[in-house]
Amino acid sequence: MATRVRELELAPVECCTPVAEPNITDQQADILAAVFKALADPNRVLIVNQLANAPGPVCVCDFVPRLGLSQGTVSFHLKKLLDAGLLEREQRGTWAYYSLDPEALDRLAEVFATKEEAR
Repeated sequence: MATRVRELELAPVECCTPVAEPNITDQQADILAAVFKALADPNRVLIVNQLANAPGPVCVCDFVPRLGLSQGTVSFHLKKLLDAGLLEREQRGTWAYYSLDPEALDRLAEVFATKEEAR
């Protein structure tokens, strides 16, 4: 039986403030920067792209051929995205399967909402 695991209960993307908000705090800027940093690697963008086009969760082993990286390096990149709150992880035996967290992506999209869109 598969179980879902969330690495962090309070992942940064869960509390992101729109960049159009006036006077965001240093803490809010740090949180946004952590999420942007997680996405600031081409391999992580490719991972997100592969997950966005997958019909279901993707095994860590399925990223290795596309990225041309070792399983350990792929796991490192997946952990960064998971810690940023962008992914969900499901353990199936010895393999981990990943999917995009749709709610997190919706919240991330709201980060870029302009004042006009919020009205």
